[in-house]
Amino acid sequence: MIYRRRKNRGGLPGGFFSFTHKQRHVYGTGDGDFIRLRDERGQEWYGIAERMEDDSVRYRFRDPDGNFISGISDGYGVILRDAKGNTWRGFID
Repeated sequence: MIYRRRKNRGGLPGGFFSFTHKQRHVYGTGDGDFIRLRDERGQEWYGIAERMEDDSVRYRFRDPDGNFISGISDGYGVILRDAKGNTWRGFID
């Protein structure tokens, strides 16, 4: 019997994540199922990535204080919004 490797993540992006909004910056590593970021204050943000029907990827991050950032990636970059309506721009390397 021949066994073939299966992709567990469904092709979700992984690697190094970096997002900025004015003077705030969050960065970290992860794969599609589990992403862990850290901001300039040392707080950790946990998140996931989900592939949507139109091949875009939706990201959701939450910190221990209940703050959240969510948004989408279209393959060129990532745009996120927080609860206050601020826009976070970033990339995945």
